[in-house]
Amino acid sequence: EKDEPGEEVRVTYRELLELTCRLGNTLKRQGVKRGDRVTIYMPPCPLAVASMLACARIGAVHTVVFAGFSAESLADRIRD
Repeated sequence: EKDEPGEEVRVTYRELLELTCRLGNTLKRQGVKRGDRVTIYMPPCPLAVASMLACARIGAVHTVVFAGFSAESLADRIRD
């Protein structure tokens, strides 16, 4: 569900799986491998969910940071 009342995005399990696989392959092409750390900085949306699942699928450890943090606070969270 989006920020505006009544606006929503519907995704089937099949669409989510396909998006997850595409993102996982993209991460692997970028050199991300099992055990690597990935920080996901995006608003809550289906793409964010697929990104988390893609990281889990390839064995990369991930953390999620949503907007609203200062640059220093964001850098601290990424380092942690």
